[in-house]
Amino acid sequence: MRSSRFLGVGKSYRHTGRMDADLYPDLVAAGSLGALLERTAAELALDITVVPGHSDVTAGIAASADGRKPLTVHIGAERRWFGVTGWSRGIEMVAGGTTDLGDVVRAGVAWGSGKSLGELGELLPWLASGEFARAAERGPADAVEVAWRRLGEQAAEAPEFPEFGALVEATRAEPRLRQLFPFSSMWRVGFRAGLGNGHPPAVVVIPGDATRPYRVQRNLAYQGGEDWRDEYLIGEAGTAEEAAALAAAHVPADLGPAVAGPDDL
Repeated sequence: MRSSRFLGVGKSYRHTGRMDADLYPDLVAAGSLGALLERTAAELALDITVVPGHSDVTAGIAASADGRKPLTVHIGAERRWFGVTGWSRGIEMVAGGTTDLGDVVRAGVAWGSGKSLGELGELLPWLASGEFARAAERGPADAVEVAWRRLGEQAAEAPEFPEFGALVEATRAEPRLRQLFPFSSMWRVGFRAGLGNGHPPAVVVIPGDATRPYRVQRNLAYQGGEDWRDEYLIGEAGTAEEAAALAAAHVPADLGPAVAGPDDL
């Protein structure tokens, strides 16, 4: 998830790797975004810990709440603007942009203290969270439900590829797969033990078609690709139902239901 998806903005919201003295005279005077955040926090009598960014125009505000990464901050390129993104356990939970640096500091304090997504939105309406993030906050089971629904919607939007739709339906019918986090990548359907992107897939199924069988394998690698090895292949099947059953049979017995993050495994 990218912050631009939350904001619905164009290139004027891209971050830049340089300081524009006309747009950011205070940033130029401070020497770095981190220093400017510290100065702003001091003026507001708020306590923050700044995490250095990868350049002078990026920074983070440390979070003490369990599982939350520092709130990242960057600047806009074509007009004065500060963008923020908050991640937790591999999921982008909140993002937004504002011209008020004081509000950025307030967002860092609120995010870092563990305020809920609803509380963050009420406190700072320019912060936004997507459907999946809100589901993940409620719990892994709700997030898994959203992921399955989105897979179904993706299949419905691709009637020219009925094998993909059949695969989504067949895998959802398998209890061992149904409890895991499903995702798709270039029509491959994978299943993770946790919600975040940091989890490797437990098993992956590649849809078949009129010329090839369904393939069940251990990761997302393409057969014949540079990173392909024969041991990645678990087996092949003629139907979506057979492929789903084969995939379910190769999910470790102690895996699932899906959890929020690697700390929960």
